[in-house]
Amino acid sequence: MTFERLLLVRQKFPDRSVKDIPGEVLRQLHSAGFASRVRPGGRVAIGVGSRGITNLAAIVRAVVDYWKAAGMEPFIFPAMGSHGAASAEGQADVLAHYGIVQETMGCPIVSQLEVVKLGRSPEGIQAFMDKKAFESDGVMLVGRVKWHTDFEGTIESGLFKMMAIGVGKFAGAQVYHTHAFKIGLETMVRSVGRAVLESGKIIGGLAILEDAYHNTAQLTAVRVEEMEQREEELLALVKSWMGKIPVALDILILNELGKNVSGAGMDTKVINRTIVAGYNAFPYLKRIERIFIRDLSPLSYGNGVGIGMADVVTDRLLAKIDWKPTMINSLTASTQQAVRVPIHFPTDRECLEVTWPTVGKFDSRDITIGWIRNTLELSQILLSENLLPEIQKDPALEVIGEPRDWEYDSSGNLVDMLPAIQPH
Repeated sequence: MTFERLLLVRQKFPDRSVKDIPGEVLRQLHSAGFASRVRPGGRVAIGVGSRGITNLAAIVRAVVDYWKAAGMEPFIFPAMGSHGAASAEGQADVLAHYGIVQETMGCPIVSQLEVVKLGRSPEGIQAFMDKKAFESDGVMLVGRVKWHTDFEGTIESGLFKMMAIGVGKFAGAQVYHTHAFKIGLETMVRSVGRAVLESGKIIGGLAILEDAYHNTAQLTAVRVEEMEQREEELLALVKSWMGKIPVALDILILNELGKNVSGAGMDTKVINRTIVAGYNAFPYLKRIERIFIRDLSPLSYGNGVGIGMADVVTDRLLAKIDWKPTMINSLTASTQQAVRVPIHFPTDRECLEVTWPTVGKFDSRDITIGWIRNTLELSQILLSENLLPEIQKDPALEVIGEPRDWEYDSSGNLVDMLPAIQPH
């Protein structure tokens, strides 16, 4: 097994980072006039999700400060469906790992699973809301708007989805995914979101948009009256910023899988593979024939959802999976295929040795390979040297340094050649 040498390639994306995050949060919330929607001294429930959102703690703290300065009593509640093993303690722990604790936020974190019923949507879906949030004087959502990993639509992941699968807690997530199995995720998200809005409890939301470097690129306060339309506009905008794998590959190597990276463990619109539709599901993306995952992110806290989309994984990845939260997450979402165990071997070398002959080529030197840290970190990618002609055609790609030989340690595992993540 002799592969072509590796080139470190920089993808040059526009840097859209917001420089003054607390200041921009406050400007947005003041301009939206959210405080005027709550009685003086009222209690405000701030719903926060469970993804690896850049600057999440700073953003949420600025939201808390806004409400406190307006004379309100804010508290934070986890809005994350079945994540954190669908337990109150687990969900509080997920927030804590993002720096969202009472000491840093300056307000209580109220994590519990009891819900109230809000009535049924026109599609017959029973809507739910976290009981403590419902008992507040108003609910504000803080969430990232981005493409969803399981479907294509004009509303995907964002505030509407948070009103459904987040605000509805584990009870809601179970019901909603069951309906989505029949009517589709986008129809379900819109249906439940509208029902939650009709409760009158939602004040508005703060939409977070990230650029291809995973920087906080835009913060937008969204009023309830325009939430559905604005989310469609914001999703279209952030999709235009999406980072992608720049060339077709026989093998894509990922250092890690993780819920902190994507709800599906890997961003399906990076790997061009879905749990439902299978290989190369998106015709606007480059083809990727095989996926090899080396490890599980420590920030996934044992959740191995998404492993079922890989072709080969290491034994060490499997050893780190906590099957309880993994299975709860998978069963709640009605995606058992997301946790099917692929072929696995003890070492990276063995994984590559058995994988390369399966792509329809007889010489390992002809195999085209890409290597990334995870599907969020795409600004620097290792590409095999036989891809150089394609790299040179793309002005957004820049080769850094000289070609590098493949290296394995004494155990047969790859020596990581990806540089440390640098801020942009």
